[in-house]
Parts: sequence; structure tokens; C-alpha cells
Amino acid sequence: MAGLPNGPADDGGPPAALVDVVLPCLNERSALPKVLGALPPGYRAIVVDNGSSDGSGALAASLGATVVDEPRRGFGAAAHAGLLAATAEFVGFCDCDGSLDPAQLAPMLELVRTARADLVLGARRPARGAWPIHARLANMVLSRQLRRLTGIPLTDLGPLRLARRSALLGLDLKDRRSGYPLEMFLKAHRDGWRVAEVPVDYAPRLGKSKVTGTLRGTVTALKDMGTQLAAASQRTQATKGDGPADRAPADPHGATP
Repeated sequence: MAGLPNGPADDGGPPAALVDVVLPCLNERSALPKVLGALPPGYRAIVVDNGSSDGSGALAASLGATVVDEPRRGFGAAAHAGLLAATAEFVGFCDCDGSLDPAQLAPMLELVRTARADLVLGARRPARGAWPIHARLANMVLSRQLRRLTGIPLTDLGPLRLARRSALLGLDLKDRRSGYPLEMFLKAHRDGWRVAEVPVDYAPRLGKSKVTGTLRGTVTALKDMGTQLAAASQRTQATKGDGPADRAPADPHGATP
């Protein structure tokens, strides 16, 4: 897939990207050259600087990335700002810490382009030392819950993912913290999307982790995801009732029916 042609330019300028890759970024200067250098032709990097103090944004711009500033802290805030800035038909999401190879979005793109899936997630195959045990166990528990709730044979709610831009915008994602990836999956299931997984390599990150690399970050992420799971469970119960249920109020963290 590295040889895929870029799309036509709209105004005689550089060719339009086939895939926009959203890269939420908070102090990832050490990983940026590796991550941006791995993008295949036709893939445009949208680095969303989420308040970096190490010059990540300026470095990303110098390396050719489109840089979006998102001052509101939170993974979901950064990821969604990148989605709103995207213009390509397809949008991928990738961590900016060097743990994932954005070139492995290529098989995901093939599944979506050929209408075999609507959302494709990367199931991580961790190298030694790449995945702290507490984070890995939490992911296993979450995946089991999601399999029971949705019937989708999910093994990993991985951060490497791809779908059509217009479809993603149609999900009306609200979470602006750690629950954003889960909300995307749950709303995709709600809307009848075909969700697929492909295996992807997972390497030790470069630099200091902000979320799953720390116990505190993992607990915070689980709380945010718990909010999304509660909202999804409410929806499931409502559909089993005798009549339409009242719409629940929006959660301050973005969990909505």
C-alpha cells in the first residue's frame, strides 16, 4: 500500500492526502522523527499539539506535518481536533510516542476501501517491555466486557485505527478525555458498523508515558471508560424495554446515549 497514489490537488497545489493520520502529541519530541518518517506516501500527518513544552509542535512542522494546537488537555480533545482538521476521505489515529508504526494503517485502509469493514482496530502484539502488566490486564478485562456487551470478537481496544472521515464525524463523539476511543467503538456498534481487527506490532514507547504507562494514568482512563460503558449499558437496556426510553442527560465527560 505504500505505493498508493495521492489524490488530486484541489487548487493546483500539492496532491491531496488519501489518508490523514491524527497524532495526538504531548511532549513527544524524541519520537516524532521516527513516527513521521514511517508514514507511507499519500498519508498526511496531523500532529495535534496538546500543550507540549518541549517544542514538539515546532519540530513536527519542520518535519512536514500539519500542526494543530489544542490547548484543552485530554486525549479526546486532541484526537477530535485532529479529526476536525482532517480533509482526506479516510482518517487514521496513531499514538505519537513511537510504540506504533503508522505504516501498519495500510491493511486497515484496504479493508475500509473495499467495504469489508467500517472501522478497523489494531490488535497489539507487544514486544518485551512494551505493555505494562497493569495496563495489559485492564485492557483484557475491558475487551471481555465489550465482547459481552456488543457480540463483536474484540481482543484489544487499540489506539491504531482507521475509518472514513465522514462516518466518524457522523458519530458525534463527545468525550474529550480517555474515553474517546471507547466511545468511538461503542457508537460504531450502535450504528451497525462492521468492526474488524488486524494484528499490529507494539514497541516500547520513546519518552515518558502520560496514561497507561503509569498506574494513576491507567486508573483515570478506566474511570473515563467506565462512564462510556455505563451509557452503553443504558442504551442496551432501553432497547430491551417495552417502549422508547427517555434520552439520558449528557455526561460532563462526554458520555451520551
